[in-house]
Amino acid sequence: MRILLIVLCLLSVVAQATVYKWVDKDGNIHYSDQPHSNAQQVQLNENTDNQVSMAPVKPLNIAGATAVTEQKAIYQVSILSPHHEETIRDNAGDFTVTGDVQPQLASGHHLQLYIDGIATTDAQTSALFSLKDIDRGEHKLQLKVIQQNGKVLASSSEITIFLHQAGLIKPAIPAPSVKRTNG
Repeated sequence: MRILLIVLCLLSVVAQATVYKWVDKDGNIHYSDQPHSNAQQVQLNENTDNQVSMAPVKPLNIAGATAVTEQKAIYQVSILSPHHEETIRDNAGDFTVTGDVQPQLASGHHLQLYIDGIATTDAQTSALFSLKDIDRGEHKLQLKVIQQNGKVLASSSEITIFLHQAGLIKPAIPAPSVKRTNG
């Protein structure tokens, strides 16, 4: 929609001028009245009469169609358990993360738990996450509210936890002392 509006503006301003189109390295499409490297000239129809109105654009009323509106919910997300800088002791690396989100999640919105910046669970509507086989050491946890398309709507503060796993290394047994005799 934004690109269409830009094109219409350019076409109305440069009615008889040449319009150039190019795609940058990030895949964004650009239009200009000045040539650019890798630009292609846009062919305009002679009978095209473009007028740009500054009036707000109203959605089309199509029979049988339902209006799609983006839900704008403001969420407060937090991790209730474990606490920031808590040490968790579990040799198997299993523990549970409990979160909270207010208000209740809207349809199509989910929670996802990130460990060290990586989404490690499937998106779900429950704020209870059971983790298995997590490596020992320091980890950063964050809970995010996401849409079905992956867009992040809200994030909790990042907390740090320490997972402790007892080692199986036995203490060293001192070697028997040997007495030497001169003789």
